[in-house]
Amino acid sequence: QVQLVESGGGLVEAGGSLRLSCAASGSIFSITVMGWYRQAPGKQRELVAKITGGGSTNYADSVKGRFAISRDNAKNTVYLQMNGLKPEDTAVYYCNANLYDRLDFYMNLWGKGTLVTVSS
Repeated sequence: QVQLVESGGGLVEAGGSLRLSCAASGSIFSITVMGWYRQAPGKQRELVAKITGGGSTNYADSVKGRFAISRDNAKNTVYLQMNGLKPEDTAVYYCNANLYDRLDFYMNLWGKGTLVTVSS
């Protein structure tokens, strides 16, 4: 069974930093795109950042210059370094991965989410 497990959320003051991690485990053949999404109370889930296996990245305008996404392909892990956090960054952050398992089945997986709370 393939799954994503996130870690690193928590409570931080405005201007602070957090680093989120998401590890994919199970019978994985390859992972194409990995990304982070977030959902604030009463709002729709939105893309924060994503990264391809080759390292190409894409960011939401609201986090450009503050957040950095990276991945370790050997560990099937994606990271989100969040600096200069603002109260409006408060949300549940979800990891997402597009991957093929060892039976060549394509999957689009979501983690369970990790809460990030930024106090003003």
